[in-house]
Amino acid sequence: MNKTVLYFDERLHVLVQAALDEDLGEGDHSSLAVIPADARGKALLKIKQDGILAGVEIAKKIFHSREPAAVFLQHKHDGEAMQAGETAFTIEASVHTILACERFVLNCMQRMSGIATLTHQYVQEVRGYSSKILDTRKTTPGFRLLEKEAVRIGGGVNHRFGLFDMIMLKDNHIDYGGGLRITLDKAHAYAQQYKPALKIEVEARTLEDVREVIASGKADRIMLDNFSPSQLGEALNLIQKKMETEASGGISLDNIRAYAATGVDYISIGALIHQAKSLDLSLKAM
Repeated sequence: MNKTVLYFDERLHVLVQAALDEDLGEGDHSSLAVIPADARGKALLKIKQDGILAGVEIAKKIFHSREPAAVFLQHKHDGEAMQAGETAFTIEASVHTILACERFVLNCMQRMSGIATLTHQYVQEVRGYSSKILDTRKTTPGFRLLEKEAVRIGGGVNHRFGLFDMIMLKDNHIDYGGGLRITLDKAHAYAQQYKPALKIEVEARTLEDVREVIASGKADRIMLDNFSPSQLGEALNLIQKKMETEASGGISLDNIRAYAATGVDYISIGALIHQAKSLDLSLKAM
C-alpha cells in the first residue's frame, strides 16, 4: 500500500470515529427507545438532484466501521453522473447501525457531491487546454480529507494537503520574512538542510516579482496571484517553462477559459470547496 493511500485510510478512520462519537455521545436514545436491539433492516440512498456523485466509498466505510458484516450494495460509483430518482446504494444491517450512520453518511455525501459537481463544471470549462484545476486549503476544519477527495472525484487535482507537505511562500511569509529574495533564499536553505525533496512554491504579485523569482532559480513553482489573463501571458513569456506555473485569484466559471488559454500549468480555485452547494440525497427505509 502506498504512503498516500495509507495516510488517507488513517485519517479517514480518525475522522469517522470522531464524527460518530460527536453524534452518538452516550447513545442514540431515539433508537434505543423504540427499536429492538436485534432488529434488522434495509435502506436505500435516494438521489434527489442531478450532479456528480461522490462519497459512496466513504459511506461504505462508515457503515462497516459500525458493523463489519453489513451488506453494502453499490448501484452507482463515485465520479458518475447522477440523476434525480436514481439509487446510489442499498444497505442491509442492524437498524441501530443504519440509524446511527444515517445523518453522518448524508452529510458527507451531500457535501462531497456538491464539491465534485462544481469541480466537474470547472474541469469541463478547460477541456482542450493543458491547465489542471487545483483545490486549496480553504476547507472546513476537520473535514478537509473528504472535501479534497471530492475535488479529486470531480476531476480536479489536490494541491498540498496541509502546511507539512510543501513550502509555500505567500504574501505574509514574504512580508514577515524580509522580502521576496531573502525569504526564498531562507526557504531553499531550510529545505536543503532538513528535507531536500520538499518542493518550494512562491507567490508573485507583480512582473518584477516574477523576474526576481526566475533570477533566484530556487523555486519549483510560481503562483501568479491576481494576474489578469493578459498579465499572466506576459509572466509566462518571462518564465519560459523554467518552473511550474499556477494562476490564482479572481478566477470564475465565466473567465477560466481565458486563463487556461494562456497555457498556465495549474489554476487554483478556493471556490471549488467554499462555494460549493450540497446536493439533495436521502436515506430511506425499504
